[in-house]
Amino acid sequence: MNYAEEIKKTIPHLTSGNIILYPTDTIWGLGCDARNEAAVEKIIALKKRPPHKSFVLLLDNEQKLQSYIQEVPEIVWNLIEYADRPLTLILPGAKNLAKNAINEDGSIGIRIVKSGFANQLIQRFKFPIVSTSINISGEPAAIDRADISDYFINAADYTCEINESGTGQPSTIMKIATNGTFEFIRK
Repeated sequence: MNYAEEIKKTIPHLTSGNIILYPTDTIWGLGCDARNEAAVEKIIALKKRPPHKSFVLLLDNEQKLQSYIQEVPEIVWNLIEYADRPLTLILPGAKNLAKNAINEDGSIGIRIVKSGFANQLIQRFKFPIVSTSINISGEPAAIDRADISDYFINAADYTCEINESGTGQPSTIMKIATNGTFEFIRK
C-alpha cells in the first residue's frame, strides 16, 4: 500500500478523536490529534502512564512551531536545521494543544519529522500528532509493526498498514529555555 492510500484511511481516525498506531522516524508510535483532550486521555489510560507526564508531538515542518509555542527561542531554528538525527525539543509556552498533552510547567516536547510516512501524514492532517512509544510505561517500545503487542492492536482504533520502520533509536532530547539556554535530557 502506498502512502496516499494509507493516509486517506488514517486521517478520518485522527479527525474523529481515535487512537492510531503508526510508524515514525524513530519507532512505531501510539498517536492521536494533539488538540483533542479526550483522545489524549485514552492514550494516558492505555499506557497506564502518570497523568502529569507530558507527550512528544510530531510536526511536519518547523514553520508550524509558532502555532503551538508562544515564543520560539531563536536557537531552535538552527538546532532543527542542523540536526543530523531525530531531535525532540522541549519548549516552554505551549498553546493551542490539549491541556493534558502539556507538561505541568507549560512546556511540550516537539519533534519535526523530516521524511517518511509520519511526515506525509502530518502534512495532510495539518495538525500535530501525539507520538508516544507503543508500550506500557517502563516496558520496551515497538521498533516496528511486528513488535506491537496484541494489547495495543486491540485497544487502538486503527493500525496503519504501512510496513515502515524508523531508526529504532530514540531521539535526542533537549530542553530549551525562552532565553535560548538549553540542556540535554537524552543524547
